[in-house]
Amino acid sequence: MALGLLLGLGRAMRRKRPSSLQILSSKRAPRDYYKGKNCKSTGFHTRKGGYVVMDEKLPSYVVPDLTGFKLKPYVSQCPRDMTSTGATATAK
Repeated sequence: MALGLLLGLGRAMRRKRPSSLQILSSKRAPRDYYKGKNCKSTGFHTRKGGYVVMDEKLPSYVVPDLTGFKLKPYVSQCPRDMTSTGATATAK
């Protein structure tokens, strides 16, 4: 009897992993469960079904002044072959 009890406890410990119990996805939840995409709300719903956007909740981006900046914002996907000069050429 004690052996059967120990085997049953061993099976129960093998089946239940603590990490998998903490993960809740839409496959493990009820049909109407929607997990979302980890986005913050930008406003709130009204009683009549509308939605009010709050300016305080919208993201504001601070862009520095780039006048006189040498680099361009575009990066080419087809880089040109450059000839190496200077210290890298002598190291080869």
